[in-house]
Amino acid sequence: MNPEERKQILAGKGKKIQRNQKQADSGQSSEGNPKGKGKGKERQQPMTWQEVTISWAKTILGALLIVMIVNGLLIQSFVVPTESMEGEVLAGDFLFVNRFIYGGSTPQTIPFLNIPLPYVKLPGLRSPEKGDVIVFIYPGDRDQVEATDFQYYLKRCVATAGDTLEVRNGVAYVNGVKEISPSKVQYMQNRGVRSDERYNTFPRGRQWTHDNWGPMRIPKEGDVIPLNDTNYQEWEIFIAREGHDVRRTGGLIEIDGQTVDSYTVERDYVFGMGDNRDNSLDSRFWGFVPVKNVVGTPLIVYWSWQNKDARNNEYSLGEKLGRIRWNRIFNSVD
Repeated sequence: MNPEERKQILAGKGKKIQRNQKQADSGQSSEGNPKGKGKGKERQQPMTWQEVTISWAKTILGALLIVMIVNGLLIQSFVVPTESMEGEVLAGDFLFVNRFIYGGSTPQTIPFLNIPLPYVKLPGLRSPEKGDVIVFIYPGDRDQVEATDFQYYLKRCVATAGDTLEVRNGVAYVNGVKEISPSKVQYMQNRGVRSDERYNTFPRGRQWTHDNWGPMRIPKEGDVIPLNDTNYQEWEIFIAREGHDVRRTGGLIEIDGQTVDSYTVERDYVFGMGDNRDNSLDSRFWGFVPVKNVVGTPLIVYWSWQNKDARNNEYSLGEKLGRIRWNRIFNSVD
């Protein structure tokens, strides 16, 4: 091989080295393939409709679980359904309720379905006190052991466990002392008493009215109630609501199959009345509220609109939007 041929061969090798270097810099292998092609993770395949459905279901269930926990432990939304607290709050007010103060709980209902759930109540900062506006689980009509539907009610706590309450001519007296009337309490002019009212008030058999009710002690855990033929109908539903089978056979009263002449109260109770005293179906008509059923106290009105007309007919959404009560929004509740 002469010197000229050797120079040509060396020059060809140099060009090949330069070409390979350029390919490496541009992400190409020496074979012209993209650098690393065929290596590492493969391209992700699109999800099937089953996978999409499961993913959405997990997201929705997770959101519902968060809502249930927040509603149970901290803050809950409540819509005022009636005019029984008119003056302080109005029918159609949307309230934020502080549940932490009396003790939050595990979820009490399935959201949007209003299906009740067994729940455990946690300790609170304090118990309901006289004068508090309280939101509670409705215990049921006077002659019902359980309410037909799960509902939250809003009333003012006027007496607590161990107090003796009496209503004289519409004015409440607690332990013989006239209550400090709420600032916005209302009385209707010439309300009168319906002819059948004395047969519909709580408890059965007393024939009291909304204007003249009591005196009666608000049950407290540990109270011993004598039972006999005279007062059996007054306490039958109360005892059943505490979870017992109670019946009268001949002249004997039986609780859970045992003949008794007294009953020991197992819970503390409060007595709720509406500030609109002559237009309120409250504890005077359906009985005591277990403290366990009290879920919270309102904080503020965050939305408000007139939701029904004078005949109690529901307005349409468009009509409600035209009846927004802007002056109610962000009002506090005392």
